[in-house]
Amino acid sequence: MKYGFVIDNRKCIGCHACTTACKSEHEVPVGVFRTWVKQVEKGAFPNTRRLFSVLRCNHCTEAPCVEICPVSALFFRPDGIVDFDKNRCIGCKSCMQACPYDALYIDPDTRTAAKCNYCAHRVDIGLEPACVVVCPEHAIISGDMDDPHAEISITLARHQTTVRKPEKGTVPNLFYIDGDAFSLTPTAAGQPDGNLWSAQTRGVGHFAKYTERLAWQGEDLVKELLEKSGNALHVPAGENFFPQRNIEVLTGKNVKRVYNAPAKGLLWGWEVPAYVTMKAVAAGAFLVPMLSLVIRNSRGYIGLGNLFAGIITGLIFLVATTALLVKDLDQPKRFHYVLLRPQWKSWLVRGGYALTLYGGLLTLTGLALWFVGSSVWGAVLPWLAVATAIAAIVTAVYTAFLFAQARGRDFWQSPLLPLHMLVHAFVAGGAIFTLLDAVGLTKAGNFAAWVLLLSLCANLLVLLAELTVAHPTSDAKATAAMILKGPYRSRFWWAVITGNIIPLLLLSGVSLLPAPLAVALALLALHGMYAVEKIWIEAPQMIALS
Repeated sequence: MKYGFVIDNRKCIGCHACTTACKSEHEVPVGVFRTWVKQVEKGAFPNTRRLFSVLRCNHCTEAPCVEICPVSALFFRPDGIVDFDKNRCIGCKSCMQACPYDALYIDPDTRTAAKCNYCAHRVDIGLEPACVVVCPEHAIISGDMDDPHAEISITLARHQTTVRKPEKGTVPNLFYIDGDAFSLTPTAAGQPDGNLWSAQTRGVGHFAKYTERLAWQGEDLVKELLEKSGNALHVPAGENFFPQRNIEVLTGKNVKRVYNAPAKGLLWGWEVPAYVTMKAVAAGAFLVPMLSLVIRNSRGYIGLGNLFAGIITGLIFLVATTALLVKDLDQPKRFHYVLLRPQWKSWLVRGGYALTLYGGLLTLTGLALWFVGSSVWGAVLPWLAVATAIAAIVTAVYTAFLFAQARGRDFWQSPLLPLHMLVHAFVAGGAIFTLLDAVGLTKAGNFAAWVLLLSLCANLLVLLAELTVAHPTSDAKATAAMILKGPYRSRFWWAVITGNIIPLLLLSGVSLLPAPLAVALALLALHGMYAVEKIWIEAPQMIALS
């Protein structure tokens, strides 16, 4: 048994009855939608056409939202319906990043995720979903696709259908008859400044605070490009830097969206890049002194005393990392569900346990160092140190695999992201020990400065590769263009220059850094790392998913 939908675009008249019925059936708050009708206009008067596309959850066979959900709030029913349990949801918004179809939202009343659940309560008593019943043109067909006698199976057998974003590998169970690529592809049609019947300028619930941030999306860039080109600029289709905005004047396409659901804004705000940065410091604070113990450099040997300082620093920043993770949740009181009600496929769960394990091993290694004179603790110290170093590496890189599960954001699918995270851990470790050494809390010698120098070089190479190597999708390419040439270019180049190039030049040109200069360089490197992470996390979220 596998339930699905067929949307017959030949019949849809854009009456929004399905949207209204869905809102009534589920008491969906104002400003968010489980089902909505996107409208796109093509052509120039008098040769025009308006396209209607009903958008909602695709109830995918390989649903990425189910895989990434850390607490099984999203789950498969035996009939194939992807349902959700708001009583388990912690409001981490990972499912929203994972869904390529923009089907999920945060309910402003419950502060939990929600979406179309196929009216499962109606299906259980033999009724069709509310949207199917209310559609005046019978443009929405539902049923069991495994039943050869069901209307949906017959319809699928008789008509050629399309799905949204088949390249994502989600195997969606929502099919369109006469589906138009300009309507089903999110970035194929520009977004005008206002909607057909709506001028909603304020977000709802979690998204209200991001409304002002959304107001400038791409507009300044378009104006600047047009001014430079004498209003004659032409950019090939798919090359636009900010697909959300109405830039068909740049692409030469007479296609635009005239009605759609409001943008959801930044799902992961400053808390997430801050947590990634804190986590890098927590991991690097142990990896750098451990590296010195392995290399045993005669000039820069850090020793056991500074390893203990690294453990204390790591524990402090690990607590800060956890606090930021909890703060970003829309249901922070349920944060313990990640450990107590785990869904093991989610890298949010695996990461939570990695953080816990790393914290425990740091504590044990610190105890072993404190009682190193004891024969027992002295014997286990080397093994604890190695295990802690492995846990530190896992702690540093696991976020890359979490971002990879967020399949709605193409830019995060880079295979270089684990290396990006690991290099940042060494940048953070080198910077923090340079800082501690400058203020007299440690005696790292030149080793920390050398680690910082080499890791900054590696960081520049990784950034160069991530941004310039050919991107496999138009969304990833558009994100890279936004960072290098678009609205993020000033912030990005400022972060690279102040947080990487200037520290590199000074570190390579000064053999012995004065304490004030060392403090300044360490802080610049840490701030540059945070600024880059913020752009890396924020920019992909600006790409439209519906």
